[in-house]
Amino acid sequence: MNTITKFVAAGAGAVVLVAGGGAAYAAATTTAAAPKVTAERAIEIAHQQVPGAWVKEVSYDRRGNRPDVWEVEVVKGGVDHELDVDAATGKVLSQNTDRMDDDD
Repeated sequence: MNTITKFVAAGAGAVVLVAGGGAAYAAATTTAAAPKVTAERAIEIAHQQVPGAWVKEVSYDRRGNRPDVWEVEVVKGGVDHELDVDAATGKVLSQNTDRMDDDD
């Protein structure tokens, strides 16, 4: 009888672990709130920084402890401009330029 009791207790512990793991998984996969700055607004901000450029790529990047950003890549005159636009404030956090080559 002592062996059966240990088996039942161990089985109950496993059920608790599985249920707890499921709750942790559910908490980790919930969706975050939508960014305050839209993709369209991030593109407008990029065009203010680089007038006359055309949009090559836009992506949303969640960065954990740092501000989430819209990464906007625009091209003008053979120069690739990559801007990080804060998804909450619209502030340009960084802007890098690179000459386009045959691979681009």
